[in-house]
Amino acid sequence: MIRRARTWRAVAVLGVAGLALAACAGDDDDAADEDTDAPPAADTSEEPTDEDTAAGGSGEGDGVLTLGTLLPETGSLAFLGPPEFAGVELAVQEINENGGVLGQDVVKIDSDSGDTTTDIATQSATRLLGEGVDAIIGAASSGVSLTVIDQITGAGVVQFSPANTSPEFTDYDDNGLYFRTAPSDVLQGRVLGDLIVQDGYLNVALLVRQDSYGSGLAENVQLSLEAGGAALAADAIFYPEGTSDFAAQVTQVAEAAPDAVVLIGFEETSQILSEMIAQGVGPDVLPTYFVDGNLSNTNYTGLPEGTLEGSKGTLPGSEVTEEFQQRLLEVDPDLAGFEYAPESYDAAIVIALAAIAADSDAGVDIGAAIPDVTRDGEKCTTFADCVALLEAGEDIDYDGVSGPIEMSDAGDPTEAFIGIYQYGADNTYTSIGSQAGTLE
Repeated sequence: MIRRARTWRAVAVLGVAGLALAACAGDDDDAADEDTDAPPAADTSEEPTDEDTAAGGSGEGDGVLTLGTLLPETGSLAFLGPPEFAGVELAVQEINENGGVLGQDVVKIDSDSGDTTTDIATQSATRLLGEGVDAIIGAASSGVSLTVIDQITGAGVVQFSPANTSPEFTDYDDNGLYFRTAPSDVLQGRVLGDLIVQDGYLNVALLVRQDSYGSGLAENVQLSLEAGGAALAADAIFYPEGTSDFAAQVTQVAEAAPDAVVLIGFEETSQILSEMIAQGVGPDVLPTYFVDGNLSNTNYTGLPEGTLEGSKGTLPGSEVTEEFQQRLLEVDPDLAGFEYAPESYDAAIVIALAAIAADSDAGVDIGAAIPDVTRDGEKCTTFADCVALLEAGEDIDYDGVSGPIEMSDAGDPTEAFIGIYQYGADNTYTSIGSQAGTLE
């Protein structure tokens, strides 16, 4: 089906500096070998054959729910991979500890998505489809998902991203099989723009990665800024994917003389910051804002202490609770961050509940049931409690660790939080609040 476009409307604003700390409703890697601590890299040494592709992806199901993951082990979003893999692994463990799905343990097959500079995602998706997966969790990057969405959903398999935020997916023709737990950047853009205006900055520069994620988020930040009475100091400054020299773009930022700058990008942001410092417009001079693609506690450890102090950023989802962090650390003790782990966990739980509700592991049946298990039923917050309600013949409304979800027919969460964070002197961030939003 063709997804219907929706519009985000921000509602309650809570936190410090005009944003009161929110008490949120939710908490804030392995091919066939599921006992390893880290996910193995995708095997790309051999190209899958046509027979391999034809062997899976029929969407018919075989009685065993098989989940594939298509998440970043390599590439510009590799720092998001560990918490996302851990979120899915934790969910699968809990599902299987509580009876599995359709009387069988869920099977999980992990793979690398790479980024848009490689063909890793296509190869991984082909391998997963060849192994008969019923649903694929990923990719993290909107640009990567756009390279495989037709391949996955066209095979009758659910694609469920924990981190895609591009507005492009809302009305994408996906046969009713694409879903996400992260809200569209229509909401993040609005929250970030509001935050900047509330902080008193009205002449803002945007330095943006040139892809579907960057352009979509930049557009919505600009709309929010302008609605709040601010303006762009210059047209949004874009850089191509794969850029390693940012001198020209940073010079453009400096020449625009903004009173704040928004950096919309991925891992390359550390190089941008180094260039900003070299040109005398680093975060200590020019107030700097981050987004979910570059808000990180691991990417900026090489910068001088205090470089990012006071800088702020936004990240979809509510703050990850201490309890959920501990559960994730039991899965992967080396986790340095928890970005999109709740969304990854919820993606797996929702898929499993939908399979139980549909009494089928076929992708098309799961896809049809996904919206129904997240809305308009009896509230439940754990897999076990939700299953008990389903077995009693009740309709359920799963509220997850990432938020209430309330999935639309278009595959988007219709209720979500955007977390607001601030960096300290150690160049790591902590939560200072959140803003809730609804999708009409």
